[in-house]
Amino acid sequence: MSDGSVDLTSAREAAYAVPLEELNPAEPALFQADAMWPCFERLRREDPVHFTPEGDSEAHWSITRYNDIMAVDTNHEAFSSADGITLPPSAAAVARMEAEGGGPSPDSPFTDAKDPDRGLPMFIAMDPPKHDVQRKTVSPAVSPAGLALMEPLIRERAGAILDSLPVGEAFDWVDKVSMELTAMTLATLFGIPQQDRRRLTRWSDVVMAQPGHGGVESWEQKQKEMFEYGSYFLRLWNERVNGEPTGDLISMLAHGPETRGMNQFEYLGNVILLTIGGNDTTRNTISGSVYALNKFPDQYRKLRADPSLIPSMVSETIRWQTPLAHMRRRASADIEFGGRQMRKGDNVVMWYVSGNRDETVIERPNDYIVDRPRARQHLSFGFGIHRCVGNRLAELQLRVVWEEILKRFDDIQLLEEPRRTYSAFVKGYETMKVLIPARR
Repeated sequence: MSDGSVDLTSAREAAYAVPLEELNPAEPALFQADAMWPCFERLRREDPVHFTPEGDSEAHWSITRYNDIMAVDTNHEAFSSADGITLPPSAAAVARMEAEGGGPSPDSPFTDAKDPDRGLPMFIAMDPPKHDVQRKTVSPAVSPAGLALMEPLIRERAGAILDSLPVGEAFDWVDKVSMELTAMTLATLFGIPQQDRRRLTRWSDVVMAQPGHGGVESWEQKQKEMFEYGSYFLRLWNERVNGEPTGDLISMLAHGPETRGMNQFEYLGNVILLTIGGNDTTRNTISGSVYALNKFPDQYRKLRADPSLIPSMVSETIRWQTPLAHMRRRASADIEFGGRQMRKGDNVVMWYVSGNRDETVIERPNDYIVDRPRARQHLSFGFGIHRCVGNRLAELQLRVVWEEILKRFDDIQLLEEPRRTYSAFVKGYETMKVLIPARR
């Protein structure tokens, strides 16, 4: 069973034909074509701590095995996230972007629309102690008690979305279901009107978009929309900081003892983090579940026959999909790792998407198995101090939507291969055409 749209035989031949030192998995086109799997397979086998010199991205080490990724992720003293979590473009790539009209605007609330992660502080891109106090400020929103309060609302919304879907005609699952449910939840978390929810979806896409590859047409357009995004949330801050505390994320930051004095760049950095973390990951996992169940119809039959497998299926989907392909760190000092010598300041990229397919740790890792033993044994949420703060909310949304799906539909049919995101960071879907033959 192939797990993608690409001819994996051809992709494997291409990956093994390249000299090992020239192999570079950080190519967005590989991810858009779902053709990166053989590249990671070869690196895990032949060069699990792999150096890539500067190209479109800065020079970096690729960590591709499960246990090596765990070792980096749980050692924040040696591998710092203080300089951002995504792989930055090289100086040459930045110069090219600026020549194409991508220079930062001096009056924008964002320092750099080309690489917003790098220009803005956010708690996932901080080391202790600052990381700890900022994370603690927003954690109550996604605590077990908070999720228990949200679950009935999420279930009601999921049911309404599913009841509105057309039967017997093609539609885009990403737009009608995945984006819609996650946007509703994120709008509630931010405390903004539901009529603005799809603006959150749009801004999340714009942050990661590369002009010419969907999303935005030019750097000028991206800069303009980033300005609108920042202005919207600066207005929210001013409203919340001057009002009574409420339970939404913006109010928590505005009134938290350790966060109410943060500057606008720090605040907007955390807004980006919470927007992408609350939107891209869950929506692409919801879409990924439909895709996976269609690619593995025996597992779909197994799930229909036994809905008690939904929690296990949720964890398996999060592993198999891996909605964020990588996280980056910087070496805090010279260090030997995996037999290779890293220098202070080197980029170290943990390829979660590869670790989740490591055949030495996970049995039949390319297969999608809804009743997989130890299904939560995956890397998608990260480990250590930066483990995803909203991981339980992501699991909750995916569980609830499938509980409601199985009440209504026996089948959701994938009509064609989806259009995937042009990104080596967000591993997702732009569109996915499906058909529901009938309601129960």
